[in-house]
Amino acid sequence: MGERQEWDKCYADYLAQLDQKKPVIACGDFNVAHKEIDLAHPESNHMSAGFTDEEREGFTNLLAKGFVDTFRYVHGDVKDVYSWWAQRIRTSKTNNSGWRIDYFLVSDRIKGQVKRSEMLDSGPRQDHTPILLEIEL
Repeated sequence: MGERQEWDKCYADYLAQLDQKKPVIACGDFNVAHKEIDLAHPESNHMSAGFTDEEREGFTNLLAKGFVDTFRYVHGDVKDVYSWWAQRIRTSKTNNSGWRIDYFLVSDRIKGQVKRSEMLDSGPRQDHTPILLEIEL
């Protein structure tokens, strides 16, 4: 098992243990586009870091431990909505050739309390866009 796969497993186990004590909200750059719809060009990126089968499986396993991707929960599978664009390719943001790798995850038991989960427009700024979660607790 590679370092990333080991980290994915340990992190998923940690969140699952924490979830036994209290509902969890986890946010950040998970550095993985979970599904093909989560990046502009999946066909040419299956071997790219952030979209390998192992990384995607690690994220699937994390969700299976009792968590939900709030953006997908609220919006379903929507195309062309990303949270990151490569800076080394100057036109990636202009062409919306991005990846959705930033997530708010919540415990399954509080997913019904999610009111909004959005990618905010960062204007011409490259790199990551802010993400937003509104939840009633």
